[in-house]
Amino acid sequence: MSDDSSTLTADPASDGPATEPGERRSESAGSAIWREIKGLLWVLLAVLAFHSFVAKPFYIPSESMMPVLLKGDRLVVSKYPYGWSWVSPSFHVLPHWQGRLLGNMPERGDIVIVTPPGQSDDYIKRVIGLPGDTIEVRGGRLSINGRPVRAERRPPAMVPVDANVPCGFEFQGSLVRGGRGGGGEFCRLPIVRETLPNGVAYDTIDLGRSPGDDYGPVKVPADHLFLMGDNRDRSADSRFGLGAPENGLGGPVPWENIGGRAEFITFSLDGSTGLNPLSWVQSLRGGRAGDSLRGQGN
Repeated sequence: MSDDSSTLTADPASDGPATEPGERRSESAGSAIWREIKGLLWVLLAVLAFHSFVAKPFYIPSESMMPVLLKGDRLVVSKYPYGWSWVSPSFHVLPHWQGRLLGNMPERGDIVIVTPPGQSDDYIKRVIGLPGDTIEVRGGRLSINGRPVRAERRPPAMVPVDANVPCGFEFQGSLVRGGRGGGGEFCRLPIVRETLPNGVAYDTIDLGRSPGDDYGPVKVPADHLFLMGDNRDRSADSRFGLGAPENGLGGPVPWENIGGRAEFITFSLDGSTGLNPLSWVQSLRGGRAGDSLRGQGN
């Protein structure tokens, strides 16, 4: 008669070391965290790739492109129209190389992002001269290839005063109260509308005599562009030298230093934003979202 208690059955799990339930839960939690980290890294890489090769947001930090662009405007800048170069990545980490991959030369009147030679900061300016053009400024009036650009005096721009447009030292004597909207303070700015040879028209600010009112003539070399700001008397552009004290572009800039084309305004902030999220809505400027920055009538 056999004794059942003496019969042993092998447990398949007993071949290896025992794993406690707590250890299995810890390993599972660690794997889940790593999966989350990998997922976030892929999202970050996708965002960086989109910003570097397709389009990215851009913030207007100064008054150099007024009246078309105000400090506090947020834009969409497309990367692909001009192809790609060493300045295309969101962070300028690639070594400098000459030329571009694919893409077309910008057109006169395009608003572009540019990195000054030897620097890493991005400026925003308007394309005025193409390769082979001769650019000259006399008495504040622009000429291309010996022919004055059509310039028409327009009614003053009445820009509402806020924290981003304080109408301070840069526009001394331009502060007025009231205006077309009734109350409030405005920056009353003298406007000259220029029309380039290809028909693109845009408003510039002409505050009077300034160091950039007489320049050239300068011939734009091959694969270079001549850039200027619309706020002609307050713009460090191709008319001024690189680095301090002028902080300009040092003349015509190489095509590969163009980082993209400004397309449209997404929204604009008046500079009054605080930590309270409600202030973000209250600081939005009305009537600027969606404004196109391309072609006739910028």
